Amino acid sequence: MTISAFVVPVLLCVVTGCICAILLTIAAIKFAVPVDETQVKIRECLPGANCGACGFVGCDDYAAALAADHSIAPNKCVPGGASAAAGIAAVLGVDAGSAEAKVANVMCSGLNDCTKPEMDYQGYKSCSAVKQFFGGPGTCKFGCIGLGDCTKACAFDAIEVCNGVAKVNRDKCVGCGACANTCPQKIIDILPKTSRVTVGCSSHDAAKATKDACTAGCVGCKMCEKTCKFDAIHVEGNVAKIDASKCKNCGMCAKACPRHIIHVVPKPGTAKPVVKVEAPKTEAPAEAAPAAEAPKTEA
Repeated sequence: MTISAFVVPVLLCVVTGCICAILLTIAAIKFAVPVDETQVKIRECLPGANCGACGFVGCDDYAAALAADHSIAPNKCVPGGASAAAGIAAVLGVDAGSAEAKVANVMCSGLNDCTKPEMDYQGYKSCSAVKQFFGGPGTCKFGCIGLGDCTKACAFDAIEVCNGVAKVNRDKCVGCGACANTCPQKIIDILPKTSRVTVGCSSHDAAKATKDACTAGCVGCKMCEKTCKFDAIHVEGNVAKIDASKCKNCGMCAKACPRHIIHVVPKPGTAKPVVKVEAPKTEAPAEAAPAAEAPKTEA
């Protein structure tokens, strides 16, 4: 076998590779999409959660909109908070504005031991699906269905179903609103994280119907409304509602509520007082009395 038998195939491969490289280079130049450096810098400031809390499809869409229109507020990213807003503002040369931290709140206290199922539902385990079936399986048609559509929607593992009701982990929640948008009952509210007093009920039934459906439902007695000194809580539609802008987090309404459905979230870092239990004092055993001598008998 001659040397040309090896050289020719190698040369063909080299020439073919060079031609392909030239064609790819020409195609890359001709069909190149111009990159907006401002958009790239803004995207680097965003956390990449793609939760949609900003009102856009995702982080890329929000970054593109900001780069194209500087009038859009740079503080719409809820998960990114103040740090993301400051970074975007620095890139655009605008004022960052205030980015208030928010948190989700489930307005339901109807645990499994507080209410009863109205039917034994055996279908597809989805809150949205059950909602279409006579309004849900529970006696209360306003409460948490508890099949976890919100937990599936949360990208931060901040909400779980405990004892039949969704519960939010405030330390993990970023207030993106994905759970609230998913909930078919619309009982998840997005509040400022500074709001520590919340109403755990969404029932609009009259008092008797609420009592029959759930032992932890608001009956609209207005005791909370009468107790509040700041005009921050009112009964509307047979259920108490708090105005977060007026609430001072004093907790007086929670103490006045006879149904115990107004909850006060402890301040961060607040520890419960430790009650020291002293060991019971034991008295020293009394000294034994000397044994009486036996009477002497004469012989």
